[in-house]
Amino acid sequence: MKKYFKTLKTIIICVAFFSTKIVVAQLGFCNGNSGDPIFTENFGVGTGQSALPAGTTTYAYANGAEPNDGFYTVSNTTNYFDWFTIPDHTPDDTNGKMLVINSDFTSGEFYNTPISGLCVNTTYEFSSWLVNITPSTGFCGANAIPINVSFEIWDNTDTNLLASGSTGDIGSTTTPNWMQFGLVFQTLPGQTSVILKMKNNGVGGCGNDLAIDDIVFKSCGDNITISDASNNATVNLCSNQTPYSTSLTVTPDNTVFSTHFYQWEESSDGTIWSDIIGEINQNITISGINTTTYYRAKVAQSAANVNNSSCNVVSEVFEVVVTDLGIAPTLACWETATINTTTCSWDITGTQPIAPTGLACWESATFNTVTCSWDIAGVQPNQPVLACWESAIFNTTSCNWDVFGDQPIDNQEEFLTLCQGENISLQALTAITSPTYLWGTGEITSFLEVGTAGVYAVQVGNGCLSTIITFTVTQIEIPIIESVESIESAIIVNTSNIGDFQYSVDGVNYQNSNVFSDMEGGLYTIYVKGSNCTDVVTTRFLHFYVPQFFTPNNDGYHDTFDLKGIAHFETSEVYLFDRFGKLLKSTKNAPFAWNGTFNGSPLPTSDYWYVLIINGQRRVGHFTLKR
Repeated sequence: MKKYFKTLKTIIICVAFFSTKIVVAQLGFCNGNSGDPIFTENFGVGTGQSALPAGTTTYAYANGAEPNDGFYTVSNTTNYFDWFTIPDHTPDDTNGKMLVINSDFTSGEFYNTPISGLCVNTTYEFSSWLVNITPSTGFCGANAIPINVSFEIWDNTDTNLLASGSTGDIGSTTTPNWMQFGLVFQTLPGQTSVILKMKNNGVGGCGNDLAIDDIVFKSCGDNITISDASNNATVNLCSNQTPYSTSLTVTPDNTVFSTHFYQWEESSDGTIWSDIIGEINQNITISGINTTTYYRAKVAQSAANVNNSSCNVVSEVFEVVVTDLGIAPTLACWETATINTTTCSWDITGTQPIAPTGLACWESATFNTVTCSWDIAGVQPNQPVLACWESAIFNTTSCNWDVFGDQPIDNQEEFLTLCQGENISLQALTAITSPTYLWGTGEITSFLEVGTAGVYAVQVGNGCLSTIITFTVTQIEIPIIESVESIESAIIVNTSNIGDFQYSVDGVNYQNSNVFSDMEGGLYTIYVKGSNCTDVVTTRFLHFYVPQFFTPNNDGYHDTFDLKGIAHFETSEVYLFDRFGKLLKSTKNAPFAWNGTFNGSPLPTSDYWYVLIINGQRRVGHFTLKR
């Protein structure tokens, strides 16, 4: 099971022996060396509850229920009521169990077990671990009844009390604390068994709840030390220092035993021991030790008991620890190895010669383990063959020759236009002396006659210098007039194709824009041609618009409301009204112009209305007269 964190407290019980026989007792725990346990009770492992053997307790078994006052259970948990939930005390077991007690309302015995196999006239130590499982923060609070347990050693007739002691009150705490209690006693002549009893000195009620675990009986003897002639208890050796020999001595302090008999033991692991035949004295000489070996002595007060684990004790352990040095390491040519007896290892010293510095980039250094030095190899790369426009510099970073210079090619571009049906001559002009020419079409002359649009390139050079001239020839299409429209006083000419076109309304003066602004109404001939081309396309267009205002102030600009061009329509009617609907002027199939008077009198600034009927289409609007 998981190891529960425990605060361990050792409680020494002062024990007085009251008996009709002479009883010798020792207080507290054994102060000397102990033998192997002759009795151990850790209550086993498993889950759930189990009962004690018959006759072991006067308490009732809970039998799966929560243990009430006067009840007990053997369980791997204390998860009852509001008690602490803890594992047992035994280290490193899984689902380890413990004896769980809910004390009766009256004091009395709750555990009784016989201990047999003891030796006469031998000192023993009894010990056990207890814990108060009632938390001070629980239901009972600060008034929880403390636990108080007595330990009693009776003779095997259960009539004579040989030794006893009490824990005293152990109150509740905020965390569970396992505590160990023990006492030391000596058997009498002829006495080989005793009875251990545990009693509740408190009363039942709210509190006085406990768990018990790890009850142990073992022999108790002198404090017995072991050392060599230099008073060492341990010797650490390196395997190159073997075989090892020395003499050992065990020294009892005579606090328990009055006489001493010995049997020396040895072990290769400190756990499994075997007797050294014939070595029964206080001193021993050991020799021929090549591996780690442990030594100790069994000690008893009589020769008959020296090999009885129930009667003897064992000394401290003398360790001869031998560390394997291992084989000598494989060394580099610059290294040496020496043995370090302190760490029992090989100390390797020596440093590889430093690699040479300042190498050229084409050089490399390789360590030669035969000569134990660096070999340098490598040759600088040869300079490449260069063209007349190139130069070379050695690059120590890339360790290559960097070639600089581009063939001096002068790229030139010319953009030309070609009228439809005409040819132009492409002239390759250059400042290069004694040039040669190579056109993309294969010609080798300085010019090329072409009659179609396209891109023509010629390379001009003299073997070192070179110029590439690219001629982009764009054919100017014959324009196609798609539409002509009037937007107020402007005439806009639209073509269905795109090109470098020029526009004219008189056939003489051409412009690049297709918009003619501030044009008087009338019948026009529209001219369109390609730039620098002779082919011209024409169309007739009647430009007509209604002015938005006029200013009859005789300044020569907009002095009349003149509907120029209206006479060119097949049929036309014009009616002019003031804002009250009074007819001011009208015409039919004739030019129309109004000077802003009625019956010879000037009319005021205002908006005036017109009705136009052109080719049967009626149009209504207004304009402004400004004075």
